[in-house]
Amino acid sequence: MTVLYAIIGLIVLAVVFVQLYLAVVGKENVQVNTSAAWELEEKSAERLVLKKKLVFANEGKQCATIMDAMVRSQLPYEQYDGVEVRGKAELEGAPREDDYFEAVLVQKKGENPDKLDIWAKVALSPRKGMSLEEALSHMVDMAVDFIWQETGRNPWCYKKVRLEITAEEIAKMAGVNLIKD
Repeated sequence: MTVLYAIIGLIVLAVVFVQLYLAVVGKENVQVNTSAAWELEEKSAERLVLKKKLVFANEGKQCATIMDAMVRSQLPYEQYDGVEVRGKAELEGAPREDDYFEAVLVQKKGENPDKLDIWAKVALSPRKGMSLEEALSHMVDMAVDFIWQETGRNPWCYKKVRLEITAEEIAKMAGVNLIKD
């Protein structure tokens, strides 16, 4: 019986030491700064492209991986059907022609790079035979979800931040007068 207690005691002691070791080496802790303003990237007769910089900073003690980042418009046609909105996530310095987001590492705090700049981009195109100016002059406020998959020592999970852009901001960047319906 004492042998059984000794074995159980060793197992408990091993578990405690492993937990202490893992607490000391830490985990990843990715924080996202969404304070940057929306910017105009491109304007043509067919579309308007807006972008917003998101800064991902790893404040933790372990490396993190950002994967499957995507931008999803929250502008249903029931709210406003004058524009089609397409979103895209793009790592700064690594533009892609497709909408694929390649996984990228965010090193632990203090190592390079422990910060990443990722752009949330939205392209607005007119619908229903309207010109871009006409479609944007009737625009409404728009929400955009930036969604990404994150992993490290923590199990993988999806995270999301909600980005807002007002109709007034869009109209100003497009150079149109907003018409309140």
